[in-house]
Order: sequence, then structure tokens, then C-alpha cells
Amino acid sequence: MPNKKQTTTTTAAAKDYSRFAKLLNEKKARILKDVTQMAKEHLGNSQRESSGDLSTYSIHMADMGTDAAERETMLSLASSEQKLIQKVNHALERINQGTYGVCEICSGKIPDERLEALPEATICIKCMKKFDF
Repeated sequence: MPNKKQTTTTTAAAKDYSRFAKLLNEKKARILKDVTQMAKEHLGNSQRESSGDLSTYSIHMADMGTDAAERETMLSLASSEQKLIQKVNHALERINQGTYGVCEICSGKIPDERLEALPEATICIKCMKKFDF
């Protein structure tokens, strides 16, 4: 029969995990919303539509270069957001596996303060500094 202290500790840990799972799911929803909005506004349109110029006149070469640079920036941002979603999903998997909050390098505890600020963190600050992440 488990003692009362073990049951309380397990319940507290589960509560903390659900709080972090909520933070992670909210973060994921925000990122997906941002990426969807970016795609609608910038990536789904032709250069002419993106610039708001629907006339039959040709677009100036400098404008085409600016449009191309903006599209490249949007693609880069979308790629960064996709990587962040992968990190969030990994953290959610770690919650399900019971390894959330444990450093993947040293197996030490990642402080709650760090997880509050960066809930997808998988490495403690000490290891991050030690290995230059």
C-alpha cells in the first residue's frame, strides 16, 4: 500500500504536468494560428496579388526583388515556427512518457522556473551552457 507522502507527490507532479501540457497546447495553437495567417497573407498569393497590384502593367524589377525577399522571409519564419511546433510536440510526448522536466543530457531536474518560461525545454541551463546550445 503506497504511503500518503508518495501519493501526494505523484498527484502534485501530475498537476504540474497538466499545467505545462496546457501551456504547451496553448503555445502550439498560437503558432499554428500565426503560420496559417502568414500562409494566407503571403505565401498563397502571386507576386502581383501580394503587392496589391491587380493591373495589367508589369511589375518593376526592384519591386519583384522586394517581393521575393519578403516571401523568403515569410518562408524562413514558417520554417522556424515548424521547428518550434516539433519541439512543443516532443515536450508533450515527454509528458506522456513521464520524462518531462528531466534534462535529456544529465538526467537532472529542469527547474519549474525554466519550464514556465520555456515549456518545451528539454535541457537544463547548466548543460545548455556547458555544451553551448
